[in-house]
Amino acid sequence: MVAMVSSSARAEQAPLQDKPFAEHKIVLQLSDNDPRKQGMVISVANNLMKFYDPDKIAVEIVAFGPGIDLLKPDNPSRKQVESLVAQGARVDICLNTVDTLERETGKRPEFISAATPVQVGVAQILLLTENGYTLVRP
Repeated sequence: MVAMVSSSARAEQAPLQDKPFAEHKIVLQLSDNDPRKQGMVISVANNLMKFYDPDKIAVEIVAFGPGIDLLKPDNPSRKQVESLVAQGARVDICLNTVDTLERETGKRPEFISAATPVQVGVAQILLLTENGYTLVRP
């Protein structure tokens, strides 16, 4: 499934994950379009989900700027991202970046439906860190 957010649709910052038994909370920042960094973010998230019981850890990946390329439908890592979401991780996409790309190209970029739209990626990271998440930038 591919999602397109219309120009009139606006997302607020995503609420905190509903993980009442999470003993650890990690936010992974992805702001690069480097496939190695994308792979590292996916690997770190997978390793954390395996090491801790998925109910005992809250993992959130926030993609903004060039990092949103990870969430495009044709990205080779798409299935891995969808698998992480199926395991309970959350992957956020910055709508400010999407809006900017639409202005620059005249076309709204598509992204996978597993992505949670947030208006401002960095603001989402700030919200998470203010609520006990540890920021990791692989």
